[in-house]
Amino acid sequence: MADNAWAQLQAVAERDKDALIAEQFTFDPQRLERLTLTAAGLYIDLSKQSWTQQGLAAALELARARKVEACREALFAGQAVNTTEGRAVLHPALRASPQKQFSALGEPISEGVMAQREALKAFATGVRNGTITGATGKPFNAVVHIGIGGSDLGPRVVWEGLRPRQPEFLVRFVANIDPADRQEALAGLDPETTLVIIVSKTFTTLETLANAEAVREWLARELPAGADIARQIVGVTARPQKAEAFGCSRTFSFCDWVGGRFSLWSPVSLSCAIGLGWEVFEQLLAGAEAMDEHFVEAPLEKNAPVLMALAQIYNVDGLGRTARSVAPYAYVLRRFPAYLQQLEMESNGKRVTRTGQPIERMTCPVVFGEVGSNGQHAFFQQLHQGPHVVPTEFIIVRQTHDDGAEQQLWANALAQSRALMVGQSEEAARDEMLAAGYNEADAVRLAPHKTFPGNRPSTAIVLDRVTPHTLGALIALFEHKTFVEGVLWDINSFDQWGVELGKSVARSVMSAASGQKEDLDPSTEALLDHLVR
Repeated sequence: MADNAWAQLQAVAERDKDALIAEQFTFDPQRLERLTLTAAGLYIDLSKQSWTQQGLAAALELARARKVEACREALFAGQAVNTTEGRAVLHPALRASPQKQFSALGEPISEGVMAQREALKAFATGVRNGTITGATGKPFNAVVHIGIGGSDLGPRVVWEGLRPRQPEFLVRFVANIDPADRQEALAGLDPETTLVIIVSKTFTTLETLANAEAVREWLARELPAGADIARQIVGVTARPQKAEAFGCSRTFSFCDWVGGRFSLWSPVSLSCAIGLGWEVFEQLLAGAEAMDEHFVEAPLEKNAPVLMALAQIYNVDGLGRTARSVAPYAYVLRRFPAYLQQLEMESNGKRVTRTGQPIERMTCPVVFGEVGSNGQHAFFQQLHQGPHVVPTEFIIVRQTHDDGAEQQLWANALAQSRALMVGQSEEAARDEMLAAGYNEADAVRLAPHKTFPGNRPSTAIVLDRVTPHTLGALIALFEHKTFVEGVLWDINSFDQWGVELGKSVARSVMSAASGQKEDLDPSTEALLDHLVR
């Protein structure tokens, strides 16, 4: 049944590949109503996507054939949807209201989640009000968050999205193993009033441990002799014994049913709970829970994560478009494209099905982006006139400031979205130049350079403001979109063996750099010789 649904989607896409998006509003008067919806405070418009009415119907049929609803139920029921590792995947449990009950592989977990949440609240509140102090008794006023990947990008997006203009607490992040990143984070901080939070699911991540050791040495060097530096180091991990052995005075643990790139709702975001305040963090959780409820309850044809996933499937597998751009038109969301790169490309950048068979179609596209309007002066040239069609997602915020300046931002976003769709013909370009005073020869010569093919799809996601609630909903929207795409492609979105391979090879190269015999290829060996000589 699923094979037939895939064949039908690809047949419709092939038949309608030259259909003009702008004309679909005439052919289908209900298109705008059908393809716009409100979910958890977000307004989402998919009407500028490439599908015709028949294409949308074929995409929805594929979702039914791939049993998206049953797979969604399995996720929320705590079944082993992470098939290669035999784990449940229950990030929705981390943001659920106390009255909701979740189980992982049949074991109740909600009571433990709530106990952990209360412990986080007590610690974050204690740090903020000064009852929890550092090694010399001084209250904290800065947090250094050390992590990488899912232990960094999610909390970083939350902090940058919600940080006050004049924060009561400084929160700085260290992810890169390049010492410059660490030095920049520590610059100007008082070690006596700096809390260090080390976030690593396994507490074996090489980059995180290298940075953690360096920051621990900084504390030992800068604090008074005999100071108990452990009082200023907190671990967040699924392996609390390792964190304690490292020298963390306090550890907050999370379970293996929390995937790294889905973990910002857990103690992983302790730094944000401290820097923003517990009430803000709770509102973030509530926004994500509202999107969870929409995802569970809305029918497929009005389900935001499902429709966004289907739009991507239609572009990638129906029309052969292997990249997607993301343009948030709000400066506070400038890190959101980087967050989505990891969420989507680490989750769905796979080449085999859940049973280990080679996939016969394309999976996750390359995801890239930049904050608007900066991106307009960078890669938008490619979006408008390049030979490859790259679908775009515009994230538009109605109010970013109190002075009305954001109107110029969202006017640019709407203009870019429209321009991508309607383009400009060679004849219109020539007429425009003639009207501007060009002679006919120059107008004819330059017209091809000022021609825009148009018919390039986009989705618009509109927030009234970037608040804890809307940011939580936005992140959860893309989490569920990523999950649905994995279901449609029949891949496990919750492992990351490609990351593990790189770590393993890095250890071999480091051994070779220290003089040990390793079996390296000629190119890598020559590069290593060049670097260490």
